Amino acid sequence: MKFDINNILDILQKEVSTYKVPVVDLIAVQSNDPYQVLVATILSARTKDETTAKAAARLFKKAPDINSLAELSEEEIARLIYPVGFYKNKAGYLTKLPGALEAFSSKVPDTIESLVKLPGVGRKTANLVLAVAFKKPAICVDTHVHRIMNIWGYVETTTPLQTEMALRKKLPEKHWLTVNSILVAFGQGTCRSVSPHCDRCVIQQQCPQIGVTPRKIPGKKISASKNRALKLLCWNVNGIRAIEKKGFIDIVRELEPDILSLQETKAQPDQLSDELKNINGYSSYWHSAERKGYSGVAVYSRREPLNVIYGIEREEYDREGRVLTLEFDDFFLINIYFPNAGNELKRLGYKLDFNSALLDFVQGLRAFKSVVICGDYNVAHKEIDLKNPKSNEKNAGFTPEERQWMDTFLTAGFVDTFRMFHQGPDHYTWWSYRFNARARNIGWRIDYFCVDEKSSNRVMNAAILQDVMGSDHCPVQLDFK
Repeated sequence: MKFDINNILDILQKEVSTYKVPVVDLIAVQSNDPYQVLVATILSARTKDETTAKAAARLFKKAPDINSLAELSEEEIARLIYPVGFYKNKAGYLTKLPGALEAFSSKVPDTIESLVKLPGVGRKTANLVLAVAFKKPAICVDTHVHRIMNIWGYVETTTPLQTEMALRKKLPEKHWLTVNSILVAFGQGTCRSVSPHCDRCVIQQQCPQIGVTPRKIPGKKISASKNRALKLLCWNVNGIRAIEKKGFIDIVRELEPDILSLQETKAQPDQLSDELKNINGYSSYWHSAERKGYSGVAVYSRREPLNVIYGIEREEYDREGRVLTLEFDDFFLINIYFPNAGNELKRLGYKLDFNSALLDFVQGLRAFKSVVICGDYNVAHKEIDLKNPKSNEKNAGFTPEERQWMDTFLTAGFVDTFRMFHQGPDHYTWWSYRFNARARNIGWRIDYFCVDEKSSNRVMNAAILQDVMGSDHCPVQLDFK
């Protein structure tokens, strides 16, 4: 079936007319001010629209134009825009913005080449400002546009920049100004990054649904049969209390995992809110480090386990809260936060000793039933598993010793489930917060689901959920039958 992009976008434009308007478009309608569009776009990165709208309103009340913005201190700006994502970084960008605009007569420029010279402005932001504020032909490609265009098979790309370049060659120019607004609204309301609402999608019949796992239809009971694959998720949250403030509970409800394994929770039991400990429909299990604000693992499960094992009976590792095992009827779920080799590889020996003890522990369990071993392994196994292998050969997470242990682990009879389905490059699960690494997809694949070889026939699918925000890692998924 031919995919008619003109017809599809016309259908969706009518569909999303009743949806919530993306915040940048809303601000443009209210003000038509390039300065406010630019600032709102900077604030909106990795932030919910509701949060961006409130923060922008507070800021524009104090600083409706570039001159009044220049009168605010960085601390005042940070206070006004909190709690947008990376608010401290954004406050720094906005503090520098008046000075940067002096080169353009204190006006927002209207070319991509000039816009990307401004603090906090990348190609996505520049394209959005051109399209929304200046009505100039530009294709703003955010994660929604990138993801949905690949779901449709209209492009086959791995980064938003590649998608922008492909669309510039292929997408009819009449859609350039509107495609972002349409697909952002559609991506937020129907074609969500996780559990998309394919059951009520107006283009369901035309959509190829490439790489899509539709949501469970509301009201339809899920079979308790063992033939149904379990949806297992694994996520290094880099602080459970921090990610709680970013909508973690709503994310869990949207993802709808059967079992969710977390690493680097960084919290003691008495520091957890009741809402975190008691997400509706789940039982939660926590293994914290003795040291506050450090390490820690947790599991949320819809299934009641037969047994829960805290640690691996090695005090030097168990005091750091690194391993939590749930036993079910026909498999063990082993959730692990592997040590980081550390600056100057100071903990490399500790990590390798932990890895050896962990392998012994796992080998013992697989003698009884299937094992699923998930977590932040803190190692990129092959060169294909990170963007810049040559420059990282002596760095933690890519040393010959760590990679050799991964070889040993897999040779001992375990399978990296992601590579059962995906052989290509540019699939990552962790990105530095620096240098706009996530937007540029300069990352590492260090989060894995592995299973014992005999159980590999139970693996139905494996995926990386790169669009799920909230941490410097993204979740990884295993469908296990």
